[in-house]
Amino acid sequence: MVLNYIWIGFFLVAFLVAIIRLLAYMSRDFWFDSFGWVFTSEDLNVFQDMVQATFDMSKTAMTILIPLAGVMTFWLGLLKIAEKAGLIEKISLKVSPVLSKLFPEVPKGHPAMGNMMMNFSANLLGLGNAATPLGLKAMEDLQELNPKKDTASNAQIMFLVLNTSGLTMIPLSVIATRMIYNSASPAEVFIPILLATMCSTFVGMFATSIAQKINLFQKNLLLFLGGLSVVIAMIITGVSFASKGVIEQVSAVSGNLILFSIICFILFLGWKRKMDVYSTFIEGAKEGFQVIIRIIPYLVAMLVGIGVFRASGALDFITDGLANFFQLFSSDVRFTDALPVGIMRPFSGGGAEAMMIDTMKTFGVDSFEAKTASLLQGSTETTFYVLAVYFGSVGIKNTRNAALLGLIADLAGVIAAISMAYIFFA
Repeated sequence: MVLNYIWIGFFLVAFLVAIIRLLAYMSRDFWFDSFGWVFTSEDLNVFQDMVQATFDMSKTAMTILIPLAGVMTFWLGLLKIAEKAGLIEKISLKVSPVLSKLFPEVPKGHPAMGNMMMNFSANLLGLGNAATPLGLKAMEDLQELNPKKDTASNAQIMFLVLNTSGLTMIPLSVIATRMIYNSASPAEVFIPILLATMCSTFVGMFATSIAQKINLFQKNLLLFLGGLSVVIAMIITGVSFASKGVIEQVSAVSGNLILFSIICFILFLGWKRKMDVYSTFIEGAKEGFQVIIRIIPYLVAMLVGIGVFRASGALDFITDGLANFFQLFSSDVRFTDALPVGIMRPFSGGGAEAMMIDTMKTFGVDSFEAKTASLLQGSTETTFYVLAVYFGSVGIKNTRNAALLGLIADLAGVIAAISMAYIFFA
C-alpha cells in the first residue's frame, strides 16, 4: 500500500507542478513585472519533458536489467554450488546467534541466514552488483517463512532496512568517479563515508527494532555490534596513518580481490565435495532469468515515476526551498548545492550519481560541494529501488512500514554525511 501511494504521488505532484509552471509561463508578463521572475522555454515544454521521461526511464530500466540478468545468472549459479556444498548452512549456523536476535522469526540454521550474511558482506565491500542477487536469494528464503505471501514480514522489513542503510566499508564507485575527474586525493572521502554510513545503518537498525519491539540489549548482539565498532575503529585508525597512495590502492584492490577469492573458494569447495560443479552451476543459473522476469514491471514502474517527478521540476522546487529554509539558521549553506544527491539517492542510484557528477563538473571535483555530494552518494542506498526490486521479486504488495523505516535510515545518513563534510572538509 505504501508504494502504491508513493508511486501515484510521483505522478500527481509532477502534474500539479507542471501545470503551475505552464500557467506561470503563459502569464509571464504579469509575473515578471510584479515579482521579477524570469521564465524560459523549459517551462513551456515541461509536459514534453515529462512524457519524454517516461520513454527514457523505461529504456533505462531495461539497460539496468540486461546486465543485472547476467550478474543474477552467474551469482545464483554460484549460490547453488555453495548451497549443495553445505557452505550456506555452515554460515547460517555461525551467524545465527547474532542475526537471530534481529530476525527472531527465522529458524536457527535456515539458509536465509547465510544468504543474508553474504549479502551484507558484499554490501560492506561496496560490491553492489554481487550483493543484489545474494539479497534476492535471501528474500526468496524469507518469503518461504512468510505466512502472508502478499504482505512483508518483520524479517523481510528488517533485511530491507539494513540493505537500504547502505553500510559500506569500501566506497569503490565514489572513489573511482573522483579519480576519473582527476581529484588530487580521490580516497579522502573514505573515512567520512564510512562514518556516515555507520550512522545510517545503526539508526535504521534501532528504528526497526523499536517498531518490531526487538530488544537490542542482548549479550550476543551487543558483543557483535561492539566488535564491529572496534574493527571499524581499527580500520579508521590504520587509514589515518597510511599514505593517500596506499589508501587508494587498498580501496581499488581489496574488494575485488576478496570477491574473486570467494568465487574460487566456492568452486573449490564444490570440487572437493566431488560435485558436478558445472551442472550444479547451470541449475542455479536458470533461476536468474525467472527472477529478472518478475522484477521488470516493478522496476519500470518505479523508475518512470521518479523520472516524471524529476522532469516536472518538483525536485528543484524542493531543493530551492530547503536552501532558503537553511539560510534562516546559517550563512553557510554550501551543502544545499549537493543536497539534490541526497534527495535523489533513495529514489535512483543512477540519478544520484548523475547529480554527483554534475556537482563535480559545476564546482570542481575537489570543492566542498563536490566532496559533500560524494559523501551523500556513499552514505545510503537507493531505498525505493531496493523496495521495488526485492519485494517485487517475491510478489510482496503490502510493504507495511518498510519505506518509512528505510527513509529514516536515509535521513540519518544525509545528516551524518553533511556533518562529516563540515568536520573533514570545511
